[in-house]
Formats: sequence, C-alpha cells, structure tokens
Amino acid sequence: MTTTAEWADADSPLEAFPDNPSGARVGYARVSTKGQLLDRQIAALEAAHCARVFADKKSGKNAEREELWKCLDYLRPGDTLVVPSLDRLGRSIQDLIAIVSGLRKRGIGFQSLHESLDTTTPGGRLVFHVFAALAEFIRELIVQGTHEGLAAARARGERIGRPPAMTEEQVRHARALLTDPENSITSIAKLLGVSRTTIYKYVPELRGGRNSLVSSAPPTTLPAPR
Repeated sequence: MTTTAEWADADSPLEAFPDNPSGARVGYARVSTKGQLLDRQIAALEAAHCARVFADKKSGKNAEREELWKCLDYLRPGDTLVVPSLDRLGRSIQDLIAIVSGLRKRGIGFQSLHESLDTTTPGGRLVFHVFAALAEFIRELIVQGTHEGLAAARARGERIGRPPAMTEEQVRHARALLTDPENSITSIAKLLGVSRTTIYKYVPELRGGRNSLVSSAPPTTLPAPR
C-alpha cells in the first residue's frame, strides 16, 4: 500500500492524473454471486462512454478476480478506469488505494460514478489523498493498540500465545501411566486427547526409554511450547 508520505512526496495533492486523459474509458463491474445481475452496472458504464467493460462474478474478498487483472493489464497510459462504485473495485480501503496508486504510476485515471470521484480532476485527487492518510492512520492505530495490549497483558503476568497442548495435571497423569509397560503411548495419547508427538514433547525423557521414567523426578514446570 502506498503510504501517506509517499503520496505527499510524489507531487501536489491537487494535481490531477493524468492531466490530459486522451485515451480510452474502460469499465469494470462486479457482483458477489452468480445469481446477481451485472446489467445495471454495465448499462451505467456504457452510459459513461466506456469503450470496453470487464466484469467479474466474484466476492470482493476473493483474490482471484480474473477480469479485474485482465482489465488492469488492458489499460494504457492516458486511459481512465471507470467503476460503478468504489466497493466494486476494492476489497478494502487499503486494496482500493493500492490499485488506484498503481494506476497513477502508470498515468491512468480513475473514476467512480456513484461517488462522483474522478482523479482526472483536482478535487478527486484530493479525496484520494484523504483516503490514503485515513487508511495509514487507522493501520498505525491498530498496530499501536496491539502492542499496548500485549505489553499490558505481559505486565499482568498473562501468558501470550497459544495455550499449552497439555496441562500440568495431564503431564503427571501421562507419566504415571507410562510407568506401566502395558499402557502403550498411543493409548495414553488417545486417553488424554493429544497426539503421540505431544506426549514425547511434554515427557522428553521418553526419548531415553520408558525405564528412565521410573527413576526420573517430574519437572515442576511445563516445557515452553513453541
């Protein structure tokens, strides 16, 4: 994603791109399911004088939007990509900004009909600067909040990460069962609801043979899981 600084450093936020859109207007439409119709979107794009329209029937969360990638590959400097609305193009504001930023670097304009947003005008370009700044601000808040939450949890003595595969009681139970040679490791693992690998991990002296369990003292703490 293009950061706020990169957008600000590139050129004036009021400078439209491209400044002289002399190429073709190319449309892109999308519906989320096969049962939905594209007719209304395509009609709006054709009314906006799009010479060609690409269309996907995919969820916005689906990264394999084949027609979108074909559309982006088809565009040339001076062209303008037109969509019925912003949510038809991007899966998120970050995704949207990344796509439009890529178009900008290639000298391709962008227009969203529903929001009346057009990067070939100064106002439209300014709106995208605001979008980029907002997305970067939200991302930094999420990262900061995550770090602060983890630090507070550590200060309270809370364990960070996944819970252990076996509790101390289960480890003690496993050790007791393993001292009886008639109890197989597989049966003990099934009884405790864990795998054989987990038994070996939490009872490491098993690697030296089961006889070593009789003389070994049980550890006071669990081995730290990875």
